Amino acid sequence: MTIAVPWLAVSLDDPNWTLIRNVAIGLVVVLWLATAYWTFKDARRRIADPWLVGLATLVGLFPPFLGPIIYMFFRPPEYIQDTRERDLEIKAMEERLAQFDQRCPVCRAQRRGVVSRLSRSAPPGFAPPARRAAAAGVAVAGVSVLRDRHPTGHSLARGRHAASGQSRGA
Repeated sequence: MTIAVPWLAVSLDDPNWTLIRNVAIGLVVVLWLATAYWTFKDARRRIADPWLVGLATLVGLFPPFLGPIIYMFFRPPEYIQDTRERDLEIKAMEERLAQFDQRCPVCRAQRRGVVSRLSRSAPPGFAPPARRAAAAGVAVAGVSVLRDRHPTGHSLARGRHAASGQSRGA
């Protein structure tokens, strides 16, 4: 009668089995460290504070393989570089809108002071589309921008040229 336990004990002591086991453990450790390194790199791109980057790296290390998933739930939604680029694009767009449409829609004469009146009448942090609407004559924050007189003397209120009676579209 043979017993299977000594055969199993002999196979676990086999050098080939030991090599396969050690390679598998090594691959798991390398994969674990790679996920922790990915967490570190991603946190550096998304978080400006070095202490929070270190904390995110520790969350990526412990618990193994679950830490990066936890980090992915709580990481910031965009990269720092994307935020900076968006802020620069908004600033450039606001500068372009400040130069946009500074002429009378009827006689094409240059309007003066429209941008400064808009910046004074709009609350701080006003969005560029709303500033564009204000430049087009829509009431912004309860203030109608086009109630002022044009430098040549005609009124721009309600889309009519006061001097000639023409509408803007004509």
